[in-house]
Amino acid sequence: MDLHGNLLRLNSTRAPAGLKSSFDRSVSRNSPSFRRLQSTRAPRRDFKAGTGKLQWIRSNRVVFWLLLITLWAYIGFHVQSSWAHSDHRKKEFVGYKIEALGVKNQVNPPNVSAPLGFKTTHSSIVNEPTVATESDDAIIPKSNTSFGLMVGPFGDIEDRIFEWSPEKRRGTCDRKGGFARLVWSRTIVLIFHQLSMTGAPLSMMELATELLSCGSYVKVVVLSKKGGLMSELDRRGISILEDKGEISFKAAMKADLVVAGSAVSSSWIEQYLKRNPAGSSQLVWWIMENRQEYFNRSKHILSQVKLLTFLSDVQSKQWLSWCNEANIKLKSQPMVVPLSVNDELAFASGIPSSLNTPVFTVEKMTEKSDLLRTEVRKEMGLSDKDFLLMTLGSVNPAKGQLLLLEAAHLVSVQNISQRENQTSGASKKRKRRRSRSSNLSVRNESKTMKLDQRKLRRLLSDKARSVEQTLKILIGSIGSKSNKVPYVKGLLKFLSESSNMSKLVLWTRTTTRVASLFAAADVYIINSQGVGETFGRVTIEAMAFGLPILGTDAGGTREIVEDKVTGLLHPPGREGTETLAQNIQFLLNNPSVGKKMGLLGRKKVQEKYLKHHTYSKLAEAFMKCMKVK
Repeated sequence: MDLHGNLLRLNSTRAPAGLKSSFDRSVSRNSPSFRRLQSTRAPRRDFKAGTGKLQWIRSNRVVFWLLLITLWAYIGFHVQSSWAHSDHRKKEFVGYKIEALGVKNQVNPPNVSAPLGFKTTHSSIVNEPTVATESDDAIIPKSNTSFGLMVGPFGDIEDRIFEWSPEKRRGTCDRKGGFARLVWSRTIVLIFHQLSMTGAPLSMMELATELLSCGSYVKVVVLSKKGGLMSELDRRGISILEDKGEISFKAAMKADLVVAGSAVSSSWIEQYLKRNPAGSSQLVWWIMENRQEYFNRSKHILSQVKLLTFLSDVQSKQWLSWCNEANIKLKSQPMVVPLSVNDELAFASGIPSSLNTPVFTVEKMTEKSDLLRTEVRKEMGLSDKDFLLMTLGSVNPAKGQLLLLEAAHLVSVQNISQRENQTSGASKKRKRRRSRSSNLSVRNESKTMKLDQRKLRRLLSDKARSVEQTLKILIGSIGSKSNKVPYVKGLLKFLSESSNMSKLVLWTRTTTRVASLFAAADVYIINSQGVGETFGRVTIEAMAFGLPILGTDAGGTREIVEDKVTGLLHPPGREGTETLAQNIQFLLNNPSVGKKMGLLGRKKVQEKYLKHHTYSKLAEAFMKCMKVK
């Protein structure tokens, strides 16, 4: 009974299925009834499809995780890139980016003004790296404008007149020269002690540029990123190792040559030689300082380096003397490798260089240099009668800017007193002539003609006095990390207390674009004190532009400047201030003599201080230390 009932119930439950099946076959797929019936199956198919995808992911976990990692990396890179670019945009507002209102294509950031206490010109600052500094902003009151006029830099004017391009400014290698053959396909590590726009970092940057142009693989180790050369290194494609420790030591071990560009590199050299004593044979130490404090910090490691190179004979003799006093025996006799005028400045000054082409000939560049002088002097507010003295470098006691201002003050006071004497003497003569003429008879026509001739002569003499040159002084470099705050305060105090001195003084920011400044100047002054300038590459750069040099009779300046031939020398220290004032006055009164000195100095640069002179010497030094292939 129960079995029979179960069978009946089973048959009754299956009957609808059979009926449904036959119904499905009889109903058209396009009918509404079919769609309603089939709609109940859709969720089941979706579920099965979702389950299939989940099973695929479970069976392909490696691929799934790789896709996730790729997506995560892409998002991270995008975010990091956006952050980096936003940070870069922020850095553009750091420093002295001062533009006048109305200059096109310029952006004036909010709350940024001229270096406090200075007036500004209407020059724009396009593509010019700027450097922030704590000293200049902090110590110069905003309300005081009695310290002179801030001018430049003039990189945009240079670009427009010279038709520069970044690729052209990198220079080109002399493929046929011995230096190029020596360094081709070699790996060379360069040690920068910092990135300031001063002698040693700039010289090392140009060495890196030349090595890259000659086919070397260059890696740069920067011990301190203090300064503003990072953007210029990036522009030139110079690779910097982020690590100055173990990674840099390993890179140096694999390199064919290591060149350290400052006595300050002694700490890195010491650590490197502890890890790789054999590395001393592939190490050239190009020392560019000449003060005993630098010798003291590096003397413990000097005897371990295969070759020391110096910039001048004076410097080499001084370091050898210190070594003898300290009983230090060097591995080899040091070499002297003087610096040179780079191709860019030689090209801009009209001296033959690797940048000259059939279009940009020497004659054409000389014309462009003259045009640059005219436009930059106009931008500075100078007229033809203004006589511009210039000195560039860090503003600190060793450079002697205060003594220069004192000498200029002596010249200005003397000229003012002379003009007053001339004016008073002329007025007395006019009074005597008037008294005499009043006694003359009006009827005497001959005497009347003589009186007219006297007036004409007087007019001519007054006109001659009106073209007398006015002294102006350009001082750089505002914004340098090497500037000394107390010393800058002393300069500003002197200017504020000296009447009319602020009318004579111009200031310019630290910059690598100096061709426009040399073109605008009439005389260059290198007033380095103490032992003097080690070499003074800025001196030969000024000579390349045909400027006479007024320099201290000390250090490398004595080797470069021939007294009374390419310039005039004066003693260092305060006792030399009066002599400097006399030399300034002499060139002010005799501009033709200054031009002759400048031409002789330019000739000396072409004979001794161009790029091929320096790199032929460097090739000799590198050959002694280069790893044998």
